[in-house]
Amino acid sequence: MSIVVFTDGGARNNPGPAGAGVVIYEDGEKKVEMAHFLGEKQTNNWAEYEAVVIALGKLLEMGLRDRDIQFKLDSQLVVEQIKGNWKIKEPALKLQVEKVQGLLKDFGKVTFTHIPREENKEADTLVNNAIDNA
Repeated sequence: MSIVVFTDGGARNNPGPAGAGVVIYEDGEKKVEMAHFLGEKQTNNWAEYEAVVIALGKLLEMGLRDRDIQFKLDSQLVVEQIKGNWKIKEPALKLQVEKVQGLLKDFGKVTFTHIPREENKEADTLVNNAIDNA
C-alpha cells in the first residue's frame, strides 16, 4: 500500500501571484486534489516548499503518518535542499525547510524524488488554477 504525492508551486513574474498544487494517490487511486492561492508577492521556490507543507498537513489530516510516503516534485532545488544535499542561502527558504522538517517528524518513512515537469502536469495545472481563480 503506497502513498504518492505530487506537489508543485509557482509564481508569475517571480515574485508575484503564487499558487500551490497537491495531488495525493493512495494505492494508485487519486484521493486528493488541492489548489491553493498563496498570495501576491511570493517566489517560485517559496511556493514549491509551501506545496509540500500543504501536502504534509493534508496527509496528517488523513491519518497517513504511519505509511511510506513518496513525494514527487519537479523542483530539483527543493528536493536536494530537503535531503540536505544543497545549501540553503535564501533566508525565506531556510524558514520553509524548517517548517517541512518540523512536519516530517510526525511521519515514518518519507522520500522525495525529483521528476521531469512532464510527469507533474496535474499539480502544475492546479497551481495555475489557484492563481487564475484568485
